[in-house]
Amino acid sequence: MIELIPAIDIIDGKCVRLSQGDYDRVKEYSASPADVAKEMEDHGIKRLHVVDLDGAKSKHVVNWRTLEQIANATDLVIDFGGGVKTDDDLRIVFDCGAQMVTGGSIAVKEPETFQRWLLKFGAERIILGADVKDGKIAVNGWQEGSDKELMTFLKHHTGQGVQKVICTEISKDGMLQGPAISLYQDILAQFPDMHLIASGGVSSMADVEALAEAKVPGVIFGKALYEGRITFKEIERFLLTIND
Repeated sequence: MIELIPAIDIIDGKCVRLSQGDYDRVKEYSASPADVAKEMEDHGIKRLHVVDLDGAKSKHVVNWRTLEQIANATDLVIDFGGGVKTDDDLRIVFDCGAQMVTGGSIAVKEPETFQRWLLKFGAERIILGADVKDGKIAVNGWQEGSDKELMTFLKHHTGQGVQKVICTEISKDGMLQGPAISLYQDILAQFPDMHLIASGGVSSMADVEALAEAKVPGVIFGKALYEGRITFKEIERFLLTIND
């Protein structure tokens, strides 16, 4: 069944959400991401997606202390993305408690570096980030486009050994208008063995259930939880059903 992965996006050490990746459309939800993560864990969540939005924009890891605080406060399995561009960035993130790293921009701009990380740490720890807009990959906190077509990008990296992919449909992200289910179905049709994690647009548990019916292995959601459209009670109920 589908894995539930709440997201904590960080700016200035605070838990925030953007709309469609726009840094001018930011909403703060908590001054303590560690407290937010602990509450998630208390309600049965096992996995967490942490994004350093300052890092994505600055092109190096910025909010590593916040990551460390979350890791020290919980036993959550954390994957971290945003600004991981160098071996030093990668070392900092792993040292601060992330079990996995998501690389998006680095996989576009320095594919040899990304491949080296994949070989060194393995496909369980290095996740490919595929942030897509109008069928093409976007990079650096979605501030830049690229000429990389999504399916060609995925084919190249899965051919190099990538197994886990987080695919975010940028136009859906933070909009609470439903996920791009047809996109994920198309991806899985071409890459049936991929551990695909859907991201962007989830507005309710009905959306999660629709992704589960589409056989998507994992889903990231954030704003729906922070805005009360998905409740912890619903999460607990869903986790009970998939664990029975």
